[in-house]
Amino acid sequence: MSVISIHGLTKRFPSVTALDQLTVDVGPGVTGLVGANGAGKSTLIKILLGLQPATAGDATVLDLDVATQGPAIRDRVGYMPEHDCLPPDMSATEFVVHMARMSGLPAASARERTADTLRHVGLYEERYRPIGGYSTGMRQRVKLAQALVHDPRLVFLDEPTNGLDPAGRDDMLGLIRRIGTDFQISVLVTSHLLGELERICDQVVIIDGGKLLRASSTADFTRATQVLVVEAVSFESDPNLTAARDRLGQALADRGFRVVPDGRLLMIDIAREETFDVVRDTAAELDLGLVRMEQRRHRIEEIFRDDAAAHQTGGQVEGGAHRVGTP
Repeated sequence: MSVISIHGLTKRFPSVTALDQLTVDVGPGVTGLVGANGAGKSTLIKILLGLQPATAGDATVLDLDVATQGPAIRDRVGYMPEHDCLPPDMSATEFVVHMARMSGLPAASARERTADTLRHVGLYEERYRPIGGYSTGMRQRVKLAQALVHDPRLVFLDEPTNGLDPAGRDDMLGLIRRIGTDFQISVLVTSHLLGELERICDQVVIIDGGKLLRASSTADFTRATQVLVVEAVSFESDPNLTAARDRLGQALADRGFRVVPDGRLLMIDIAREETFDVVRDTAAELDLGLVRMEQRRHRIEEIFRDDAAAHQTGGQVEGGAHRVGTP
């Protein structure tokens, strides 16, 4: 079952084509929409919310037509915009209650839902302070709260970690993951930071220049490679942290393995079935300990880079239908 279904979606402006024959189906769970700034992510969200018409193609959100059923979609979907849109003279409670009432909740229910939602996003103690005195992280949490307060089935989060420091990004990503797992609300989250989405998403859709590059489950993107990652350590006190790496690397190279140093790690091609055993035995012979030995996994950044290069050279097949989602 798809929560979002897009077929041949195109959006042309006078000077640019923001979306170009985009076709993809998105299933339940947390889905990352990846692309560089200007790739068409925000335009796509506006079309899916029924706020902007497409030039061609069609799409449904929760089985509702984006062209004709925009108000019904917005009743069932929460939206956290990328840019700051908060009134500085209102408190978080006042603003989120107002947004809940606009979504159709009665006054008592709106106040109750607001208190619960602000507690969930970590703003319960500061809920009566004016938003103008909030930090960037707190303001992002207010935007998230207003997207959740009416208990939507699906939320669109547009660059939710913008402007946050590393600790703030971690907190926001944890909140997003909880929305999908604890509350069973499907999430479409946009970001140009691929590593973030790799941590929290069940599936990823990558677009570039308005075109679909790839759509797949995160597990498919990060499947294991045929490269073994090894970190070795000497049992003797040795201030040279790379000495153990170099000794093990040279011994394995002498045995016919392709070995590439990477910082304190060794990248070793898994050339034959006994590679793991040979690495273990070689380390033991050299009186070295193995801190880490595991198959390397692809990073989404690598897939994006490779697919983008293929797309630019004509190697990517365009216009095909793709589906991502949890089974």
